[in-house]
Amino acid sequence: MDARLEKGPPAVLVLEDGTVFEGYSFGAETSTFGEVVFNTSMTGYQEVLSDPSYAGQIVVLTYPLVGNYGINDLDFESRRVQVQGFIVYEPSPTPSHTLARMTLKELLVKYSIPGLAGIDTRALTRKLRQHGVMMGAIGVGRRPGELLEALRTGPRYDEVDFVRLVTTPTPYRWPAPDPDWRPRFRVVVVDCGVKFNILRSLTRRGCEVTVVPATATAEEILAQDPDGIVLSPGPGDPALLDYVVRTAEGLVGRRPIMGICLGHQVLGRVFGASTFKLKFGHRGANHPVKDLRTGRVYITAQNHGYAVSADGLDPGARITHINLNDGTVEGLEYPDLKVFSIQYHAEASPGPWDNMYLFDEFIRLMEEGGRKDG
Repeated sequence: MDARLEKGPPAVLVLEDGTVFEGYSFGAETSTFGEVVFNTSMTGYQEVLSDPSYAGQIVVLTYPLVGNYGINDLDFESRRVQVQGFIVYEPSPTPSHTLARMTLKELLVKYSIPGLAGIDTRALTRKLRQHGVMMGAIGVGRRPGELLEALRTGPRYDEVDFVRLVTTPTPYRWPAPDPDWRPRFRVVVVDCGVKFNILRSLTRRGCEVTVVPATATAEEILAQDPDGIVLSPGPGDPALLDYVVRTAEGLVGRRPIMGICLGHQVLGRVFGASTFKLKFGHRGANHPVKDLRTGRVYITAQNHGYAVSADGLDPGARITHINLNDGTVEGLEYPDLKVFSIQYHAEASPGPWDNMYLFDEFIRLMEEGGRKDG
């Protein structure tokens, strides 16, 4: 049989409102549950699959053909596949790329992740845009009613602290680029679900990077004697992360700090702001963000389902960036404390590299100092 015509066994997606999409399996032949979200990127499926911010979620790609350049050894953003399930219109069974080491299907099978193909992903995306993201289940060889009942009795996405599931269990040092490399700065990254390209981007700028668990205390972090601290992206509801907020409170004003995505939301909470859930989130590589300081508009990579509300924000804080699609807060700055944060992903992977300048801003803060001990 032509490989292009091979299909796995019948499989279904059941949404919590009872909607059923019928297709076929192309990953692990098992069932899964999670919050169903969509991503609008045209490339970068390997980075999406390995992004810890997708923990607990079933990801739908809106681009129709996925897998055509296979899976390589370079584009992983963490040590494993992080999504709960993966939905595409048409997976490519015959990738063509010199760096490819396996197919998309082989990757999903390796990590026991179910894939669903052959459904109308446009209709599913429209439904999520209209009604909002919702819980769903992918089932292979299971009745829709059985899956729906399991959905209604299981935990919801915003009831689980996924950060504790994806964070590193112990501190580790990101490798130096070569044996003779001499760092300019020492940076600690608080791992709420860090992507490897954040660590690569800091290292390229002369930073010795140590990654610590999200449960690390301010005292444990300061004991590393860092010149600066990064609060990483990550999955889930920031309202569940009081322990990370307490840590950030103990660090603010003592070292320059950069917050990215979930780290931005944590810092917003530190400075009095609340957070709220977006209807269908921002996930993709083409979101326009305006820098209010310069008036310049950047195209950004984003992956978040929650946002910071300006209500209650400390007067010393300043909103620096806004999303031009819906006006939500995309950046904050606390000049007196050498703290700033962004809601989007400056490190891209996947997405445009237009926002790498923000890592340079963090370097400048460390060059200026800002270390306060005691």
